[in-house]
Amino acid sequence: MKIVVTGSIAFDYLMSFPGRFTEHFLPEHLNRISLSFLVDSMDKRRGGCGPNIAYTLALLGERPMLMGTAGEDFGDYRAWLESAGVDTSLVKQVAGKFTASFFCNTDQHNNQIASFYTGAMANAGELSFREVKDCGLAIISPNDPEAMLQYAAECRTLGIRAIFDPGQQCARMSPDQLKEGIVGSRIVVANDYEFEIIRQKTGLTEDAVLADSEALVITRGEKGSSVLTNTGRIDVEAVTPRRIVDPTGVGDAFRAGFMKGLASGHDYATSAQMGSVAAAYVLEHLGGQSHAYSWDEFKGRYEAHFGPLKPVAQTA
Repeated sequence: MKIVVTGSIAFDYLMSFPGRFTEHFLPEHLNRISLSFLVDSMDKRRGGCGPNIAYTLALLGERPMLMGTAGEDFGDYRAWLESAGVDTSLVKQVAGKFTASFFCNTDQHNNQIASFYTGAMANAGELSFREVKDCGLAIISPNDPEAMLQYAAECRTLGIRAIFDPGQQCARMSPDQLKEGIVGSRIVVANDYEFEIIRQKTGLTEDAVLADSEALVITRGEKGSSVLTNTGRIDVEAVTPRRIVDPTGVGDAFRAGFMKGLASGHDYATSAQMGSVAAAYVLEHLGGQSHAYSWDEFKGRYEAHFGPLKPVAQTA
């Protein structure tokens, strides 16, 4: 099955603060915040939602097509992704711009404060699903908001089974934009905090989303995830990590594992369980593309936690 992954392509600048952010916010001065956090470390990593998802899909044996826009500085990143098994033929490099950049500061309690520079991501609307042949599964992850809406509309028109994942763009998108992207998408994915933003901005409830979608997937960090359909709700527990290093990219890995399950013909429960295993690997490493494993290693960890991963019967 051809899988297309859309989303931001970025460099991540990951910093670590040796304290707790909330201890430095003064309730009586929240109307004029001026804070600077002295960090212990900083790493520059390859990142962006699109490549993070595509990289984990490649680890799981797929050959995903990454569709997005990057800057003139993308050359080495492109070569690295190709070597990892990601097809970058749909990535357009934009002359005169830098690749988008994500600046993220994480405290000792895994709270994060982040900023995002769009750069070449602003040109994402120049790409189109109409140029992709035989796409069987796609994800529309955080990207330029207008491009996300364009992709969602194209997938609906072309009959492509697409996952709409507004992610961090929930804060940026207007209520009308969120509704436009969500309503009618085959599958909607958000974490519990993001879905509460969606609910408050749009008034959409879980039932309202399911009125026009196959499924709504809500991730809840260490509390696992829930898959809601018109026939019921499936709760899937998180996989306990062997160590906790950095939460950056954990949600992207869950989505990749979930998509691998769907692409392989598994049901929603098994797909969400695969997402939980994929997420645990990323939590144990710095950044969204530092982890590595074989399919046998992944399967072994899945089965140690959830039991046998049953093969899917192939239809004639």
